[in-house]
Amino acid sequence: MPFNRKEQYESLRLQFAKVQGFLDMEELFSENEELAAEMSAPDFWKDQQVAAAKGAKFELNKKVVEAEKEVGEILARVGKAMGDDETNLEDKSSQEDLVKAQELIVWLEAQTLFNGIYDNKDAYLMFHVGTGGVDAADWNQMLLAMYLAYAKRKGWKAEVMDVTEGGEAGIKNATVKIEGFRAYGWLKSEAGVHRLIRLSPYNAQNLRQTSFALIEVLPDLGEVDVEIKDEDLKIETFKSSGHGGQSVNTTDSAVRITHIPTNIVVSIQTERSQMQNKETAMRILKNRLYLMEEEKRDAENRKLKAANASGDFGHQIRSYTLHPYQQVKDHRSNFETSNTEKVLKEGDLDEIISSVLLAQREQDKDNLNGGK
Repeated sequence: MPFNRKEQYESLRLQFAKVQGFLDMEELFSENEELAAEMSAPDFWKDQQVAAAKGAKFELNKKVVEAEKEVGEILARVGKAMGDDETNLEDKSSQEDLVKAQELIVWLEAQTLFNGIYDNKDAYLMFHVGTGGVDAADWNQMLLAMYLAYAKRKGWKAEVMDVTEGGEAGIKNATVKIEGFRAYGWLKSEAGVHRLIRLSPYNAQNLRQTSFALIEVLPDLGEVDVEIKDEDLKIETFKSSGHGGQSVNTTDSAVRITHIPTNIVVSIQTERSQMQNKETAMRILKNRLYLMEEEKRDAENRKLKAANASGDFGHQIRSYTLHPYQQVKDHRSNFETSNTEKVLKEGDLDEIISSVLLAQREQDKDNLNGGK
């Protein structure tokens, strides 16, 4: 069957209209006018980190505006050339226009997935063992390895900041900092309960076992202004071990801070200095408390700390089945793949995560439209 360029043109028009539905061009213009005013202020670069972030946002907004305009012009030009004679679509310039339009539309669609206020931030991943005994602790460690492999694929820097080893195998808890472009934007949808179904290597009968682990994802907000009373904190020190310190410390440099009112616990053992570990733990604790308050203020529109479900059956966001068949299935987007080795061993997660981000974007639009 010959390739139909009119169908390609019509498909691109529909795809472009759909992308436009997720782009608020007036909001982008307004935001860039405000940013331009801020950037012209003499003290704009006083805080270089904030200034750099605002400058990058300004440039990205400008690229989106320019790309949206260019696609509109291309489709109008191709539509006019086509007229009543579809053969005009076969000329070289029209073909090049359609290729260019498709590239720009794909790029624009990607931008609609990462328009969250913290999407460009670095991220913290926190791993918690769920139900399933030693298998669950082993599963927790498998997830840690999977996300470290994913970070490597993305060219991100990953630092294991704390690990609590399991008794017989695996890990009970872990905290990892991920630094890289749009780290939080990509990882935010990974928050939730992950379920593993396999033949257990930890029982003599080699029976099928279901295990659970909970992952929390937080954006790294740096230093935030959160007031914490001293009497609300329980601070403990202990010797570093495992991934964080490899048992090389002879002093109690690792720090565990418990925020008593919320029962939030943060442990850090990356640094040799107890003071550095305490500072890092306090920064993460303040981030979590800040986001909790922000969620309360804007529960409908912001999804930051995306998981707080218990680590047990019925709340899972994704299932990884290794027996009696091979399958990874995300229960939010219904994405499925049988290549479990590539997902778990190689950290090949982009396609899964993209499917979830697209599904969540569609859901958010439905919610804004009142479900219509």
